[in-house]
Formats: sequence, structure tokens, C-alpha cells
Amino acid sequence: MAIPSPARLHLPSSCRRSAALTNLQSVDRSTAACRWRGRLLPVAAAPLRLRAVHAAAAARQPFDNGSGVIEAEGEEDDDDEHPRLKIAIVGFGNFGQFLARTLVRQGHTVLAHSRSDHSAAAADLGASFYADPHDLCECQPDVVLLATSILSTEAVLRSLPVHRFRRSTLFADVLSVKEFPRKQLLSRLPEDFDIICTHPMFGPESARDGWAGLPFVFDRVRVGDSPARRARAEAFLNIFEREGCRMVEMPCAEHDAHAAETQLVAHTVGRMLATLGLRPTPIDTKGYETLLRLVDNTCSDSFDLYNGLFMYNKNSTELLHRLEAALDTVKRRLFHNLHDVLRKQLFEGSPALNRDGPPTPDSSSTAGAESLSNDRP
Repeated sequence: MAIPSPARLHLPSSCRRSAALTNLQSVDRSTAACRWRGRLLPVAAAPLRLRAVHAAAAARQPFDNGSGVIEAEGEEDDDDEHPRLKIAIVGFGNFGQFLARTLVRQGHTVLAHSRSDHSAAAADLGASFYADPHDLCECQPDVVLLATSILSTEAVLRSLPVHRFRRSTLFADVLSVKEFPRKQLLSRLPEDFDIICTHPMFGPESARDGWAGLPFVFDRVRVGDSPARRARAEAFLNIFEREGCRMVEMPCAEHDAHAAETQLVAHTVGRMLATLGLRPTPIDTKGYETLLRLVDNTCSDSFDLYNGLFMYNKNSTELLHRLEAALDTVKRRLFHNLHDVLRKQLFEGSPALNRDGPPTPDSSSTAGAESLSNDRP
């Protein structure tokens, strides 16, 4: 394919990739234009030969409704089977940064936006930080990944100028509840936008040694029919599959029903135990050490997360009632057994509780008489 004369590209200066983030570091910095669906795209100059490829490699350039992109040929690339995406993480707190680490390591371009200034953390991770959401939109990410708190999701979605994103942009979330963000995304995003609701069932503490074997729940809520959009959705999910996650496709409603038990119970018990002030002892059992780890894992998360798990999962109230009823059932069983022992002491002449040595012939009747006399007013 012949390479036309260089073309001037009108891209926002805030969105130009740094030399460290581009794959064209070692080639001539001149550009050539190649027409793809009527638009001009930057490509490397000769001696690289250009060819159009199928949409499976579409993540190398912005996704649209088209079926092909431009890819450089002539260099060996071990990541050819793993297309690279431009991913905007909205909510760049502890969990957003935790995800960004892996995304950057896999070769994806990461853009970050948050109400707080996390520009230094973004720079350390190899991401670009944008305080203004309009600047973020100008970068036209392939995927917008919501990593906000559950409680702030609605306000954050309202603050994003979603009309400035490219049509058919993929929106995904990583919230710990799923029905709530699903409804928010469906109601607030244009109908052309793709939506995938996800929940990585792990965090910085539980995944400190890697993501292998940890569950990743997802629901393709709405993905367009074109090959490019399906390829982009698979490329996004492949991020987690690549790390060895156990991929679990599940409807949002079913997720919330399970999560009420798997998450809310764990967080509730962990915080109850923390209220007791449990501490390590010289004679800790393995079971007790497990409880202490549960306290550490649950209380390392903010109370806002726990509050969000309760407020935005419709199954949570019923589950807390069941938890309370379960504790009452156990207590009743304990006290019933205690009452059985006392009744035997009182009415059947059994030995008294906690008495050392064998009973004397009349000790049982004496103990029963004393108990009866103490019950009288």
C-alpha cells in the first residue's frame, strides 16, 4: 500500500501519548496518513508496511462501528494476541490504583480521573491524570471503567459529560453490588454505549500475591452487534482472564443474591468481632487466627463500602434479620441445655454443677433443697 504525504493531525494536546507509553519509540517520528472509514489515523513512517486487519486487533486504535483498523506490520510483538486498550479509570482511589497497576503492566494506556488529586500516584504507575472530566473525554478512551465508591456512583455519573465520548464507548464498573450500577448505567448512558457490569471478588489485601484463581463476576448487559464492539468487550474481559481469574458470567440480580451472603455476612461478622476488641494471644488456635484475619480484611475497607453493601443490595435487610435470628437460635439451644442440667439437679437428684470430688449419698438432695430454699422469696 502506498504511503501518502505526511498529514497534519488535529489531536488535543492533553491526549498525546508520552514517549514512554507509545510503541513507536524507536521509529522515525514523522507520520503518514491512512484512510480508514473516512478518518485519518497516525501511523509509523517507512520502513514499516501497513495493512488492514480484522477487528480482533481493533484495540490498537479507537473502537467504532467499523470492522477494521490499521496495524503496523514488520515487527515481532509477543502481545499480538492481547489487544491493547485505552482505558479511563474514573475514581482513582485505592482500588482504582490497584487495577491500574495491572493494566499498565499488560501494556494498556491508562487515563485516570478523580475528584481528589491523584496525579502523583498516576505518574508513579505510568498513567495520565485528568482533573477535568472534559479533558478526559477529549482523549476518547475505548473503555470507561467506574471504580468509584458505591455511595458516590450516581453523582459521578452525573458529573461526566458522556455526550462528549465517542458513540459506542464501552462503560464498565467494578462495584461490589451490581443491580444498582446496572440501572444507573442503562438510564444515564446513550443507547449506543456498551455496558459490562463486573465485580472482581478481590482487592489489594486479598490479591496481594496475584489474581490467579480469584473469582471475577461479569454480566454483558449491552454489547453492540458489530465485530469490533464484540472484540473490544472480549479484549476488556481478557485483562482479567490473562491474570488467571476464575471467570464467572452471571446476571446482576443473581450476583446480588449471592453477594448478600458471601460479602455482607463476612463484613458484618468481621466488624462485630472488631467491636469485641479481639487480640492475638499466646495460645491462638488456627480458627481464632482465621477470625483475626477476617477482622483485618474487612476493617481495612472503608465503612462507606460496608454501608453501600447494605444500602444498595435489596437482599441485605432480610439477610441481617436471618443473621440475628441465627444467633438467637444458637443462644436458645445453649440456654435450653443449661436449663436441662439445672432441672435434673432440682428434680432428679443429679450432682450439682462444678462440684469437686464424688457426691456424698445425700449431697444431691441437699443441693436440691438449698436451691429450692433460695428460690423462695
